[in-house]
Amino acid sequence: MQEFLIAAKPDLQAARESWLKMLARERRLSALTVEAYERDTRQFLQFLTGHRGGAPGIADIADLRPADLRAFLAARRKDGAGARTLGRGLAGVRSLLRFLERRGLVNAAGAAALRAPRQPKSLPKPLTAADARRVVSEDEQLAEEPWVAARDAAVLTLLYGSGLRISEALGLPAGALAPPGDSVLRVTGKGGKTRLVPVLPVAVQAVAEYRRLCPYHLDAQGPLFRGARGGPLNPAIVQRAMRKMRGALNLPDTATPHALRHSFATHLLGRGGDLRVIQELLGHASLSTTQVYTGVDTARLLEIYQAAHPRA
Repeated sequence: MQEFLIAAKPDLQAARESWLKMLARERRLSALTVEAYERDTRQFLQFLTGHRGGAPGIADIADLRPADLRAFLAARRKDGAGARTLGRGLAGVRSLLRFLERRGLVNAAGAAALRAPRQPKSLPKPLTAADARRVVSEDEQLAEEPWVAARDAAVLTLLYGSGLRISEALGLPAGALAPPGDSVLRVTGKGGKTRLVPVLPVAVQAVAEYRRLCPYHLDAQGPLFRGARGGPLNPAIVQRAMRKMRGALNLPDTATPHALRHSFATHLLGRGGDLRVIQELLGHASLSTTQVYTGVDTARLLEIYQAAHPRA
C-alpha cells in the first residue's frame, strides 16, 4: 500500500495500520476496498486535526460525538463528495472505531447513532443482447495482435457468459477450464467467498483459443490472463480496450466491463431465470442486492410499452 503522511499521533497511527491489515488478511476485503477505507479514514484524521486543533490520538477519539462526524461529512460534501462517497467514508470510520472499541480503547456509540446519507437510487445499465454479443466477439476486438484480441474476447465472454466481476476473471489460475470437457469454474469473489459458476461452451472455446495463441507458458498455478509482457493482466487494460470498443461500435458510455455482468443478470431474468439462482451465480450475499435487476427488467418493459403502444 502506498505510504501517506497521516495526521495522527503514533498510537492511533499504529492502531489504524493494524485495522487495515485485519481488513485485508482476516476479513479478506478486496484491495480496492481496503484502499478506499485507508483514504477515507486518512481524510477523517486530517479533518480532525483542523477541527480539534491538533493531530488526534486514541484518547482524542475515545468519545466522538455524532456532531463531530456530521461536521466531517459536511466538510466532505462541501468539497464535492456525493452521497455514495460520504456513505462509504462513514462506513470506514465506523469500522475503525468498532475495531478500537473491541479492544477497549474507544466508545463507538456516537458513530453508530449517526444515520448514513441517503443514497440515490440508480439502476444498473445493461447492454442489449445484440450489443453484448458484438462486444464479446473476437472479430470485433481492436487489438492488432491476434493473441491479445483472443485474450480480450475470452475475458469479456466470461464477464457476460458467467457474470464474473473483472477481478474474478483476472484472478483465475491458468489451470481453470484446462481439462477437456471442463465447464465449471470455482470463483473466489468478495470477502474470499468461493462459488461454482457454469461456463457456456462459447466461453470455453474463447478461453481455449486464447490458450492456443498466447505466446507465454501458462503454468497451472499462475494467472490465466497475461499482459503484453507476460505478467498478470491489469484490469485497466481491459477497461481501456472496452473504451475503444465503445467508440468503434457506437455504444453508450455505460458500456463498461462491469456492465457485461449486469447484462448477464438482466438477460437471464428477462428469459425467466430464477432470482435466487441468479443470486448464487453472481455471488451476492443478500437477495436484496440481486432484486435490483427486477427494477431494470420492469423499466425496460415500460420503455417498450411506451414506445410501442398507440396511446402511450
